[in-house]
Parts: sequence; structure tokens; C-alpha cells
Amino acid sequence: MKLQSPDTPAGPNGLDAIDRRILAELQADGRMTNVELARRAGISAPPCLRRVRRLEEAGLIRGYHADTDPQLLGWEITFFAIVGLESQKEVVLTAFEGLVAGWPEVRECHMIRGGSDFLIKLVARDTAHENQLTTRLTGAPNVARVQTLQTIRTSRSLAGVPL
Repeated sequence: MKLQSPDTPAGPNGLDAIDRRILAELQADGRMTNVELARRAGISAPPCLRRVRRLEEAGLIRGYHADTDPQLLGWEITFFAIVGLESQKEVVLTAFEGLVAGWPEVRECHMIRGGSDFLIKLVARDTAHENQLTTRLTGAPNVARVQTLQTIRTSRSLAGVPL
């Protein structure tokens, strides 16, 4: 996506160094004030706010959220499910995505290639809940196979991308 900055010439991807600095700072701490963000980006507050709004409008900033601790909130288990469907027809794929989109325990759903169709990240309150979710998955329409992988610990989980 080309993103032209009114303040500085853009690089080949449409972002200049200040845009990248703004994005990097917001990925690290989305709660900072515009004044603090402007200070870190090396510009004054009004053009910083204009840049942030432009980055939001262009879809480069998709939103802001709190990074909560699942275990402290009672979600003891994080696990992944690799799901293979009986068909790769678009109607089947879309129906499956719609089904799991309604499950609050499903935190991510990725269509994948390489032997299966979806990789899903789920949270469960305990082992019994994990088993219930696995049973729901295996019993879902057009599901041919499910492999689950329970996390032991997460040593790295970063938001965003390298900038």
C-alpha cells in the first residue's frame, strides 16, 4: 500500500522513517499520549497526530488493545488446533471460519497450506474445557481431522511486525 507523507518523501513502501518510528513506538506502547509519541518520533504533536490518523485511515494501524494475562484471568490453558476439512470448496472454508468466529475461546484462526486447512489458537479454563472444545471441533460439519497442541510456556509473544 502506498502511503504518501505530506511532511517527508516516502520510501519504496510508502512509509518514511518518522512513520516507521511512530508505528514501532505504538506497537510497543499504544497507550502513550500523542505528546510523548511526538517526542519519541522527533516531531511536534500536531503533525504527529496527523500522521497517526493517516496511518489509521490507511489501515496500517488496525486498532489498540490491552495485552491481558490469560492465566490471571482464569484461562489456564492455551492450545492450538490444526484442522483438516473434508473439502476445500470456498463455501466449506467460509462456513468453518464463520462457525469458529462465534466461539469466544478461539483467539486466532488462520487458513494455512501444507497438509491441513486451519491453525486455530484457543484458550480453555481447564483440561475438561479443552476436551470439550476439542470435541466441538471434531464434531463440527466437514471436519475430517483435528490435531491439538497444548502450550507449555510462551517465551516470546510480540505484537506487530519488525519496523
